[in-house]
Amino acid sequence: MLDGVDRRILSELQADGRLSYNELARRVGRSAPAVAERVRRLSERGVIAGYHARVDPAAAGLPVTALVRMECFGPRCLLRDEAAMARPEILQLHRVTGDTCCVLFIAVRSMAHFEELIDRLAEHGRPSSTMVLSSPIPWRAVQGPGG
Repeated sequence: MLDGVDRRILSELQADGRLSYNELARRVGRSAPAVAERVRRLSERGVIAGYHARVDPAAAGLPVTALVRMECFGPRCLLRDEAAMARPEILQLHRVTGDTCCVLFIAVRSMAHFEELIDRLAEHGRPSSTMVLSSPIPWRAVQGPGG
């Protein structure tokens, strides 16, 4: 279970993952060694899953984004093909319930590139896409219970 200090540490790190332990300690009112130990434990428990830069796909040359629902099953299922799941256009992949096997968030450089990707995905089942027009909430920090 997370206590208030853990939640404050997570909030600060999600806002700026490049904080030094000294600065993080100052912000949460603890010593740097105590904060470093808490961060280590949060990482070991899998609460902190990694550190990365949030990149805007459009600014990185991938202005076309879409959600693609896949209806697939059996040996051709996308989830059984590691090479297909490793395609760089697939930024997120979620296995879901219902008639859809999985939902992908993809980013590509053009509509022609999108069409090529859809044709390749169709080898695994039936893709159905929804183009992303804008993202009013592109990312949100996890608050956790009680946060």
